[in-house]
Amino acid sequence: MPPEIAITTSAFGADGVQAQGQAAWLDLIAAAGASHVEIRAELFTEAPDFAALGAAIRAAGLGCVYSVPLELWPETDAALSPRLPAALAEARLLGADTLKVSLGHYRAAADLAALTPLLTDAGPQLLVENDQTAQGGRIEPLRAFIQAARAAQLPVGLTFDVGNWRWQDEDPLQAARLLGPDVRYLHCKAVRRRAGGLHAVPPEAADLLAWQGLITHFPSGLRRAIEFPLMGADLLAETRRQVAALRTLDAQVQEARRHG
Repeated sequence: MPPEIAITTSAFGADGVQAQGQAAWLDLIAAAGASHVEIRAELFTEAPDFAALGAAIRAAGLGCVYSVPLELWPETDAALSPRLPAALAEARLLGADTLKVSLGHYRAAADLAALTPLLTDAGPQLLVENDQTAQGGRIEPLRAFIQAARAAQLPVGLTFDVGNWRWQDEDPLQAARLLGPDVRYLHCKAVRRRAGGLHAVPPEAADLLAWQGLITHFPSGLRRAIEFPLMGADLLAETRRQVAALRTLDAQVQEARRHG
């Protein structure tokens, strides 16, 4: 089976998405050959009708990932975010199979048990992403969290954002080696330094080659998402091209293994 490809609505630019609404991009995402849309909570300009948006996603033939800019532990006192139950409920209304959040200020003494009653067999799966912050974008805090979660038998996993490691000067390959078995979702974007800051950009050949090296450390057939800018005179054609590039990463790795 080919890997599932998601497209984040933010890839089409915040201004356009906020002006038109996230549902306006569903048909293009489906026509480009993606299997999932990643809905971004930060791009809602007013309280959404989650059930109606979920129905539109299903009508387009897409699955859904729900991304919320929420830190599990927003403060250093180890209290779990009070926003998490609402985010899980919103994800269920959308029909999302995955809720993506950030780690926040996790400590070894953090009360992981508070997560247990919130995570049901009905889903969605809770995935923690490496973000761009010191508390949630470094390897060791994420490693400590996922090891403790496994020991507590919590049904959580990781989202591996290829580009975000740059903000904390972490090595993506080292991160893949240490965190790879627990990664369930891959966020793809190249990153370049421009005008004194780091910015997400579409991948070049060298980026795709580097990503091939990363995915050897992840479970086979991992779902991956486009989180870099999609633009061009023919937006559908460009989106199709980028979807195909992500989908064939595995085939190229498998071919290299056969001839290795």
